[in-house]
Amino acid sequence: MTFESHSRPTDGAQQQQLSGTVASYLREKIISGQLKPGDFLRIDAISTELDISTTPVREGLLLLQSESFVRLLPRRGFVVNSFNKEDLRDIFWAQAIVGAELAARATLRMSEEDLEKLQELDAQHENAFKLGDPDHIQLGYEFHRFINLMAKSPRLALLMGNLTKQLPIRFYAEIEGQVADTLKYHPIILDAMRMKDGDAVRSLMFRHIMSGAEKLIDSLERAGAWEAAADLSEIQQEPQVEERPAVKRRKVRA
Repeated sequence: MTFESHSRPTDGAQQQQLSGTVASYLREKIISGQLKPGDFLRIDAISTELDISTTPVREGLLLLQSESFVRLLPRRGFVVNSFNKEDLRDIFWAQAIVGAELAARATLRMSEEDLEKLQELDAQHENAFKLGDPDHIQLGYEFHRFINLMAKSPRLALLMGNLTKQLPIRFYAEIEGQVADTLKYHPIILDAMRMKDGDAVRSLMFRHIMSGAEKLIDSLERAGAWEAAADLSEIQQEPQVEERPAVKRRKVRA
């Protein structure tokens, strides 16, 4: 796999974007169980696999460390932390709490024009799904993003964005029955917004986001995401051997 369009970042913005892409790539592997607790993540190996330099790989791993997906062991490298069902439920719960509050605030601040725009996004999402267009995933995301922006609460919206990054949106599309739930909830939420019923919108949005938690857990469990893995306490206690750089031999003159 390669990230061709970003393989040669030319400025800080591109470097940051590439680091985020690396973090998303590895985060998805951890959540799906492709990377198990106790697995070591070698910067050079990841750099080769993705055909990018080691700098964004390291920065991406540091980002994952800040989210507790990995940790750095001195002189040994990055290792995958445990990620279980309760961790996944916690991510959903945090998203549901913040998303519900943003939706309630947006309800009181959206104009008729805003509601029409939201209605259009919902219609595009439903139509794309019926046609089998993969863009329906992004359109569903745009529905929520528009609501979050309309709340006019930038710090809360930023918090929601950071929470959303911890669970790649493609997982939602792969949950059996989740798209059907989305198609059911979006119009109901929209109707409650038209009635300016902030409490109803808050409750509906919370239930909508949480509806995917158990479905995704079941889906990942069937895929073997939480099979037995290494004992992390043993990994922590293993002797740490410092790697020494190779010594270049000098030619001896006669």
